[in-house]
Amino acid sequence: MAESSETLLETPLASLHSELGGRMVPFAGYSMPVQYAAGIMQEHLHCRAAASLFDVSHMGQAELVGEGAAAALERVTPADVQALKPGRQRYGLLMTEAGGILDDFMVANLGDRLFLVVNASRKHVDLPYIQAALPAGVTLKPLPDRALVALQGPQAVAAIATLAPGIADLTFMGIGSFEIAGVKALVSRSGYTGEDGVEMSVPAEQAERFARALLALPGVQPAGLGARDSLRLEAGLCLYGNDIDETTSPVEAALTWSIGKRRRTEWNFPGAGRVREELANGAKRLRVGIKPEGRQPARGHTPIHAPGGAAIGEITSGGFGPTLNGPMAMGYVAPEHAADGTALDLMVRGKALAARVAPTPFVPHRYAR
Repeated sequence: MAESSETLLETPLASLHSELGGRMVPFAGYSMPVQYAAGIMQEHLHCRAAASLFDVSHMGQAELVGEGAAAALERVTPADVQALKPGRQRYGLLMTEAGGILDDFMVANLGDRLFLVVNASRKHVDLPYIQAALPAGVTLKPLPDRALVALQGPQAVAAIATLAPGIADLTFMGIGSFEIAGVKALVSRSGYTGEDGVEMSVPAEQAERFARALLALPGVQPAGLGARDSLRLEAGLCLYGNDIDETTSPVEAALTWSIGKRRRTEWNFPGAGRVREELANGAKRLRVGIKPEGRQPARGHTPIHAPGGAAIGEITSGGFGPTLNGPMAMGYVAPEHAADGTALDLMVRGKALAARVAPTPFVPHRYAR
């Protein structure tokens, strides 16, 4: 059933989206801009060429405070949180006891506390799950009164460094506090577009003033969910609910790099049994990049067959890559069909569309390492 507009939440930038001509759609319980007047293709290409501003305030933000907070968080994730140095951020997975992925998230060490960002569609699940695992003395503090905006693209850091020069000194996955246009912001050099850029957490009541100051910078234009999705797919990045979910393991999803080396010797995280077994004996399916031949894209849930043969998997994300200038997809196939270059048939509306397994990212990452 479609969500009625009455039930949708709004971000602190709702009125700004309206003013900018954003076309609003329901997403993860929020009214979010899918695109502005320029359109998804132009917004995508602008992000690759200059700098684009995204509202990601629907994401869940929280702090973990107290002695032993890092060790406590390791009760629900295989990431090595204790080795995370102050001023650094890391990608991690929240795991179920059955070895599935409850969510993917970001964790940063702010010195006196940990800062977490979880997916909008999962925050109502994630935060209680983390809370339930905490020992006495460690407190989880949700931050519903904060907005989150991402400035992404090759000119993003140079543009924002005119307002806060210190941001240029951050390297990829670095994080720090800065005053930008009179607003105190927590800034990480990260994002989900494959481009260099920053994500910035600011007080909700100052978010609109903050966003306007960024949009006034040379080369910065607003971009919506449509461009965010095509950018992350070109970058080969997973979207929770599409490419990963509670049925998917880190091994199947090709996310074992997020499991810390120490954690692979301790095996004391939820789902460790399944992960260990699949690392030793192989998973039943594997996430791969897929390039359809020709120009027609294949969308999520498209069946994948061996050429002229049986079903071997399914596409989880698919679309047209404006920078790639062609169709692209990700999906799961049986391991014997997962090697780069393997021929596939994508069953689009009952017709076989020729495709091949392709390495990801489809467009090279340009992080500031």
